[in-house]
Amino acid sequence: MKAVICGAGIAGLALAQRLDDMGWQVVVLERASRPRGQGYMVDFFGPGFDAAEAMDLLPRLRELSYRVGEASYVDERGRRRAGLDYGRFSRVVGGRLLSIMRPDLERALREGLSDRGDLRYGTGPERIEDTADGVRVTLVDGTVEHADLLVGADGVHSTVRRLVFGEEDRYLRHLGFHTAAFVFDDPGLLREVSGRFCLTDTVGRQMGFYALRDGKVAAFAVHRSADRRLPADARAAVRAEYAGLGWIVPRALEKCPPHEDVYYDHVAQIVMDGWSRGRTVLTGDAAHAVSLLAGQGASLGVAGAYVLAEELGRSASVEEGLAAYERRWRPVAEDRQRAGRAAAEWFLPSSPTRLRVRRMAMRLTAVPGVDRLVARSLSGKPSVLAAQRP
Repeated sequence: MKAVICGAGIAGLALAQRLDDMGWQVVVLERASRPRGQGYMVDFFGPGFDAAEAMDLLPRLRELSYRVGEASYVDERGRRRAGLDYGRFSRVVGGRLLSIMRPDLERALREGLSDRGDLRYGTGPERIEDTADGVRVTLVDGTVEHADLLVGADGVHSTVRRLVFGEEDRYLRHLGFHTAAFVFDDPGLLREVSGRFCLTDTVGRQMGFYALRDGKVAAFAVHRSADRRLPADARAAVRAEYAGLGWIVPRALEKCPPHEDVYYDHVAQIVMDGWSRGRTVLTGDAAHAVSLLAGQGASLGVAGAYVLAEELGRSASVEEGLAAYERRWRPVAEDRQRAGRAAAEWFLPSSPTRLRVRRMAMRLTAVPGVDRLVARSLSGKPSVLAAQRP
């Protein structure tokens, strides 16, 4: 059996590794010319952690992860106003939590792909056609791939979804935020944020910072915006939007790299009635982006890919496997989408009053029992993989 997977991100690489282990011939296509270095820190827990354990990825992920003591919310002078204790949350979830940069998670997944896997950068699908026994994929360079299965794992702005299911506007639910991330050098700021994830305690827009092991500082930004358009120059947009914030923000904005080295997107979810058509299926953000508000996009990317491979392996036909995958995985994805929409005010308050409410709520997380309620609300329903843990 042969699978063509479009997208060498988290979901695509996880699926490629799992199918490769199951004996499939795997071709992974990525439009970017090389692995992307942009991205932000993710808290990796829940179903993705379970899947990573089943795939023997945890040792490498632990090597690449970061030890974060606290998410500290600070005022314009850098004074702590509130915080979330990562150690407490980790204990509540049984230590099954890692903080890792998205590019490092992708790196671990690439390393897990055997030499049999065919990973190609700088290419992608131009035309997709169903055939009697599979899918015919014409690439942008004119070459053709025939496969038993085509997978769109190419993110929120999926080309596969557009070619097979229709234009993006039919499925994209804008949540009213834009986000950005970049990395820069500044030894002074590195010392300022070392050992914790620091965020501005602000209304309507927020920047966060954390130290990386290579001596760089990673910046994360999010602000409220109803605009669905993306800026032509991400650096200019970030500098304009976050100007006026205090603390270390002005220095970070000065160090913001050129447009091509800044991750920038709007915060959105993908909502579809069905994830497959014929021998083509979507997974990860291409099928069900939950948004950064839900906090488990990377986890769901790995776990959803694992479930897809598992159902293909146990089913009598590809079509049967795709149907079983959607029955099993859709309730999990939709649960996290609802949680993401509900978390908008907690994630970035829209008024000073709501900001104060968030501060008080974070203080309550130190109360025994409340921490478990918060952990359950963040992690969602029990994982469909939890029962399979060794």
